[in-house]
Amino acid sequence: MNDTDTRTVKKESVADILERNSDSTIESWISSVERNEELTALPLNYQERTSHLPLLLDDLVRRLRLAPDAKVTVSSAAREHGILRHAQGYTVPMIVKEFRILQVSIFITLHNNLGNVDFRIVMLDVAAIADEMDSQLKQAMLGFLEPLGTESGSLSA
Repeated sequence: MNDTDTRTVKKESVADILERNSDSTIESWISSVERNEELTALPLNYQERTSHLPLLLDDLVRRLRLAPDAKVTVSSAAREHGILRHAQGYTVPMIVKEFRILQVSIFITLHNNLGNVDFRIVMLDVAAIADEMDSQLKQAMLGFLEPLGTESGSLSA
């Protein structure tokens, strides 16, 4: 038996993995966005495209660290992102596409770190990620619609 066989790898929470790999998740996201003709139709620079991502990922990590029975807060960063994307000329389908790409990028990050994942809680965290991404998308849409004078009640669900 060699050293590799006897070593135990410390398992990490999904929150810790996502926090530690925030930059690589953003790089995965921008790489996918840059290959999407619909999203690149608007000529934005790297900062204009990605400035919201660290805040959204921070909100996600904060959500993953909440106790199961804790009250979930809404992401003000997502709402601000929606307002910004409206000003930049995005459409609703473009924002939805961005959030789908972000969710895939998050899951790629987790896949790339499977050896470190604490599997006792990973499925609950995956469910929380999906729920948080849906909530952030809703908040982005509310922000996007604000300049249009659309009532926020029209997105209740």
